[in-house]
Amino acid sequence: MTDGPSYGFDTLQIHAGARPDPATGARQTPIYQTTAYVFRDADHAAALFNLQEVGFIYSRLTNPTVAVLQERLATLEGGVGAVCCSSGHAAQIMALFPLMGPGLNVVVSTRLYGGTVTQFSQTIKRFGWSAKFVDFDDLDAVKAAIDDDTRAIFCESIANPGGYITDLRAVADVADGAGIPLIVDNTSATPYLCRPIEHGATLVVHSTTKYLTGNGTVTGGCVIDSGTFDWSASDKFPSLSAPEPAYHGLKFHETFGNLAYTFHGIAIGLRDLGMTMNPQAAHYTLMGIETLSLRMERHVENTVKIAKWLEADDRVDFVTYAGLESSPYFDRVKTVCPKGAGALFTFAVKGGYEACVKLVDSLEIFSHVANLGDTRSLVIHSASTTHRQLTPEQQEAAGAAPNVVRLSIGIEDADDLIADLDQALAKAAG
Repeated sequence: MTDGPSYGFDTLQIHAGARPDPATGARQTPIYQTTAYVFRDADHAAALFNLQEVGFIYSRLTNPTVAVLQERLATLEGGVGAVCCSSGHAAQIMALFPLMGPGLNVVVSTRLYGGTVTQFSQTIKRFGWSAKFVDFDDLDAVKAAIDDDTRAIFCESIANPGGYITDLRAVADVADGAGIPLIVDNTSATPYLCRPIEHGATLVVHSTTKYLTGNGTVTGGCVIDSGTFDWSASDKFPSLSAPEPAYHGLKFHETFGNLAYTFHGIAIGLRDLGMTMNPQAAHYTLMGIETLSLRMERHVENTVKIAKWLEADDRVDFVTYAGLESSPYFDRVKTVCPKGAGALFTFAVKGGYEACVKLVDSLEIFSHVANLGDTRSLVIHSASTTHRQLTPEQQEAAGAAPNVVRLSIGIEDADDLIADLDQALAKAAG
């Protein structure tokens, strides 16, 4: 479809990457539940392994069902290619893997999902990498954090848990000035609400577990490549610009051009890290994406109504939703997320930590789970769960203070959700 007319989002979310199965005519993308693929002959096998021909070898690397999902996500995000993997956390490591090395660092936002903060502040040290955490509303601080060993900038388009909106174009300009890529986690926004590549991002990552799948059934992740970065402009990215010993000196950027990063993600990243998405997970996610725009419209509609109701309630100290006129990010929504500020935000409950715990335990429709982006409305007290491993200072910076609760608003009847919050707040206040 990419070679034809310019189709709308609603059409692409159903058709991009998918074709009737040539063997059976099946219209829905089949689940190719197979480990390996038969080669035509010895020369065909050799060409595939030498990266001289594109095809299927082994499902740790490529799979027809996963390939459809990769093409669909690349199309929806406006990229040239994508690599799917086993989870959002896997996608983050996959995104950094071709860029980093011992002694190198990445500059990251303080407003990130708690698990990401832990991964970047603790786990990546085992690879000899490090992260510098900066308030991305302070662009001078972002610039000051970049040094000769910085290889990327990382942020979220709509930050989890507070729903803060990042000024992607401004941050992209900083990255461009430093000659390094900007990586944007677009999980909370999805390409329906925000397309980071259009704002200057080099790479986009997703936890496909969330809104893209939308039904809480499978985990997955994806890295989408814009195809716009010149990996050979400096000597900072030898994995992509220098000879690769494992492929007899092949230079990925010289050989594959704007698809160099995508080919590296499969031929090196999936080959050696093995963070593979299984075909059944890809199938569920493909089905979820078919209704993405419809769901996101309802998510946003519900969230605006509920956030306004909470903001007017005397039992609530504040609401962080960027779709409210009181939010410092309200004007930014118009340019970064013109179709809405998403469905994720926090609110502070009068009574602090204990009141938050009582509220969570008293909700009936909202599910108390460590997830977001479901059709069901979800709630969690981040300070005692997803952000528990962080210091109090890190919790505050991330928007996960002890007195706040995170909501992921689903697509149920908004009045029912408000009634549920009302009765739970009454119990928490009591």
